[in-house]
Amino acid sequence: MPEIEPVPDQREGAFHILMIAPTSFFADYGCHVRILEEARYLQSQGHQVAIATYHKGRDPKGLTIYRTLPIPWRTGYEVGSSRHKIAFDVLLGARAALCMPQWRPDVIHAHLHEGALIGLALSKLHRCPLVCDLQGSLTAEMVDHGFVGRDSRAYRAFYRLEAFINGRAPHILTSTQQTAELLQREFGCAPERISYIPDCVNTDVFAPPVRDDTWRAYKAAMGIPLDRTVVVYLGLLADYQGTGHLLQAAATLCRQRDDLHFLIAGFPNVDRYQEQARQLGIGERCTFTGRVPYGQAPDVLGLGDVAVSPKLSSTEGAGKLLNYMAMGLPTVAFDLPVSREYLGDDGIYAAARDSDALAQSLALLLDDDELRRDLAERLRNRAQRHYAWSTSGERILGIYRDLCHDHRLKRRSR
Repeated sequence: MPEIEPVPDQREGAFHILMIAPTSFFADYGCHVRILEEARYLQSQGHQVAIATYHKGRDPKGLTIYRTLPIPWRTGYEVGSSRHKIAFDVLLGARAALCMPQWRPDVIHAHLHEGALIGLALSKLHRCPLVCDLQGSLTAEMVDHGFVGRDSRAYRAFYRLEAFINGRAPHILTSTQQTAELLQREFGCAPERISYIPDCVNTDVFAPPVRDDTWRAYKAAMGIPLDRTVVVYLGLLADYQGTGHLLQAAATLCRQRDDLHFLIAGFPNVDRYQEQARQLGIGERCTFTGRVPYGQAPDVLGLGDVAVSPKLSSTEGAGKLLNYMAMGLPTVAFDLPVSREYLGDDGIYAAARDSDALAQSLALLLDDDELRRDLAERLRNRAQRHYAWSTSGERILGIYRDLCHDHRLKRRSR
């Protein structure tokens, strides 16, 4: 296991923060983007951030990353629920524990429920303030991923674990208002222990492209005919993400019109969904990119005319919508609370889990140039007004200050 580097010099008033990330950080999707952008903002304000995470993953420039030892029987990335994550999390707990005495954090910022469980133990042992950054329901995600059945003993056991974590977390950050309400309604969490900190987007990086010769050359290099209207999706490829519904809707639309191309960017399961597209007769009308590095995401999204989000989970966040919005992409999504939370009245919605409805909503947008231009402008403005990382970052710092102040008062009173 690599040695822990000396703690950097700390300016007056700055925090040392240990983030615990129970995932293969960094891997270009979902919660990884939230962890990355939070850490980048905190460092931009003069604070020091270290991230304890799994063995696999890329090291983003400028971040201090501490990784676990590998386990010999599982060398790949973990996406979603897996029994192998138990071993990963045991190793992560050990790695984070080794960081504590040398990094000397002022705050532990634990991501996801597994990170929160590790953070609870370390917070108690080292008397360090803890923030738990939750992006949905642990057990709902397990059901969505097909890891447990809702009526199984395993589900009941994990539900009790989730209730334990939620009940003991000193302060919880949620990426959606839906999760904040679920914590209060289903787990009895007091509102004052919960802060809604939405996922955000860098609207300078994610911005509408200039459609010049370079843009056209990139479109051609991706195998997309220049005269085709492009429906773009960027995210994980999985059943709970609605990838199968997207392909069914694409097949319906391609039978009706010959001016469309579907750009489906992301991972895993690329071969599986390419084969499904071939079986549906739309293999030549779809481009599957595989994994897209986060830095290249604006270029890929910039090829789209319309974006789509067929995600099925009603408890997880949907950060891809913010990227679509910032790019000025009119967007069709399944009608779920989290979709309306981000898109508001500026989205086009389809009945959830209904491929035909998804196709009809896409057709509505594709057939109306004026509506597309209007929604593109409104969504871009909405992203700039409501979803800037500076706003969320300052709220996180305010929570740190309050928790550290309360912690100091408690220690003085002993």
